[in-house]
Amino acid sequence: MMKKAVVALALFAASAGAFAQPITEPQSNWMVRMRAVHLDSANKDSTGQRLSINDKWLPEADVSYFFSPNLAAELILTVPQKHKVYAAGQRIGSFRQLPPTLTMQYHFTNLGYVKPYLGAGVNYTRLSSVNILGNTVNVKRNAFGPALQAGFDVPLYKNLSLNVDVKKVWIRTKLRSDGNELGTFKVDPLLVGVGLGYRF
Repeated sequence: MMKKAVVALALFAASAGAFAQPITEPQSNWMVRMRAVHLDSANKDSTGQRLSINDKWLPEADVSYFFSPNLAAELILTVPQKHKVYAAGQRIGSFRQLPPTLTMQYHFTNLGYVKPYLGAGVNYTRLSSVNILGNTVNVKRNAFGPALQAGFDVPLYKNLSLNVDVKKVWIRTKLRSDGNELGTFKVDPLLVGVGLGYRF
């Protein structure tokens, strides 16, 4: 269902470009976007407990600075997200996750009305409010990982654009109990988002 929605959205975005008004030349190097993003966790672990967290929709905001028409840096932010933790399908706790991500992007400016881009960068994840099996299991609270990104913007009116964005982020943490390491849980989510951007 999610893949069909993304395909339909991409087709809509491509057709929307044909009817959009010409975008005005931006007067600033700054762009802001707001997206609705679906998080789909990889849910892989080495503990043998078949750990998983719930997939969910979340709000996302980003700020981009264009060093040139083609090269930009993007800081991606959201509010701390609560995730339920399961073992073999049974809920065993929860935690909150704050995952700001910084990417460097290359924007293709000569491919027509739709403006695609590719990005790569780093993610920092902070886990808080961890409560797993009544606090008998602890996790590593801070982690860094790579991030890859692909997306496109479609000008809609003046400096307003439609944005479709896909990211793969590597997020993982180690679990411990009574000082013993239990294994590694890999969230490694695929994030598919759609939203609006405004170039100043």
